[in-house]
Amino acid sequence: MTALRPLTSSDAPAIRRVYSGAAVTFLGRPEMTGPEAEEYMVRVQEWPAADPIEQYILGVDVGGDLVGVVKLGRRPGGHGRLGYVLREDCWGRGYATSAVRQLVAFAFTTAGLESLGGKHHPGNPASGRVLTKAGFTRFGIRDGMIEYHLADRP
Repeated sequence: MTALRPLTSSDAPAIRRVYSGAAVTFLGRPEMTGPEAEEYMVRVQEWPAADPIEQYILGVDVGGDLVGVVKLGRRPGGHGRLGYVLREDCWGRGYATSAVRQLVAFAFTTAGLESLGGKHHPGNPASGRVLTKAGFTRFGIRDGMIEYHLADRP
């Protein structure tokens, strides 16, 4: 079962595995180092203290194994932007779709957003299928990325 959960400082090694290999191909960044993973965890734990919270970052947990990360950022006018990354060895199993569906529900309830957007690199059509399965509609291409929009709860 796929579940979203808060990240903890002990997740740093798993985060490093998530941000490595083919998973970083379309993220525009190199693989995460050990010290970067530690720093990332410190920042993630500081964000919930912000008032109002501008960004949520949650772990994607499958049976006690942290396999990915989902992010939800607030934008003006009740709009949110989501993103996700999964470890390469976990692709094609439905984990991303399940995690994004859960994040959508969270966005419209807990975070109180009115609409959501997402995007993916044209070379990563699997990511577009995740968004479509979660109820998003392809909106167009902007800055070389394929954009999606979701205005109503699925």
